[in-house]
Amino acid sequence: MPLVTRNIEPRHLCRQTLPSVRSELECVTNITLANVIRQLGSLSKYAEDIFGELFTQANTFASRVSSLAERVDRLQVKVTQLDPKEEEVSLQGINTRKAFRSSTIQDQKLFDRNSLPVPVLETYNTCDTPPPLNNLTPYRDDGKEALKFYTDPSYFFDLWKEKMLQDTKDIMKEKRKHRKKKKK
Repeated sequence: MPLVTRNIEPRHLCRQTLPSVRSELECVTNITLANVIRQLGSLSKYAEDIFGELFTQANTFASRVSSLAERVDRLQVKVTQLDPKEEEVSLQGINTRKAFRSSTIQDQKLFDRNSLPVPVLETYNTCDTPPPLNNLTPYRDDGKEALKFYTDPSYFFDLWKEKMLQDTKDIMKEKRKHRKKKKK
């Protein structure tokens, strides 16, 4: 199921009950035009949002490119200053040098509340809160949270984890089987 980030509202232009008027055609036309104007307003709001996101991404990209250009310039200066005739490296010196270690930091927690796009956050905020089922937890005999039967954010992670553990066990069984066949 796709996740819709932006809904143009109203979705249905002419679905309304008509008041008792003499000219129904004129009333339907006015309602439709008003809803078209609402749709255009919604569309312009989302267009502004999209272009705002593009602007921030372009600024981020430009700053990264300028940082990279500065690094390339510094490296170019260092490379031109090196003279292979003056620098004499022995075989022992090569072995004593430290290996390259990257200072790149791995991104973590990419999908959290702070990184949600604004339209998705707005959709999330319009959702109904779950009922207060945690009030029933003290009355449960099995010690599980009552709300987890209604909504459990960790359900899909737990399901994935169980599948990965089962796959690992299956691989280990196959390896044992293969070893036993080799020994025979």
